[in-house]
Amino acid sequence: MSIKRGLIIGRMQPFHKGHGQVILKTLEEVDEIIIGVGSAQMSHTTNDPFTAGERIMMIKRFLVEENVDSLRYYIVPMEDIEMNAVWVAHVKMMTPPFSTLYSGNPLVQRLFYEENYEVKSPPLYSRKLLSGREIRKRMINNDDWQSLVPSSTVEIIKEIDGINRIQHLAKKEKNEE
Repeated sequence: MSIKRGLIIGRMQPFHKGHGQVILKTLEEVDEIIIGVGSAQMSHTTNDPFTAGERIMMIKRFLVEENVDSLRYYIVPMEDIEMNAVWVAHVKMMTPPFSTLYSGNPLVQRLFYEENYEVKSPPLYSRKLLSGREIRKRMINNDDWQSLVPSSTVEIIKEIDGINRIQHLAKKEKNEE
């Protein structure tokens, strides 16, 4: 029996309901999913406020809440290497084997296409609203961000004092302008 395994890569800063919907939809097509936490080396900026470990916690708790069998997914932190020509080889080295890439990012799609992977664009759910950029902006401005993320993400952000972190970082960056 051949296992169909797919790969999704995203920064997930923070993990939101759109990410969750894409993962659940992809799990309808594959036996197992690899969730690559992109830019894993980045944290503590307004664009990348959360560590790879914190993002992995957000994803894991969501999957547990959704009763996804832990044998159906892998969560892998993936650091950027800044060399597109060898990036796919780097990803392959970090993950279990897979046959299909699910990504809406044109560069990522192209790199995997050129390495003969099946490439699919997952449906994007309420993309204007469900985007990390929008959620981070709302966090900084004390606007409603909680309705855009799973309850488990809200809990983790509270646990790690994430709102104070991103608001403090935003002040620092404004002072540098």
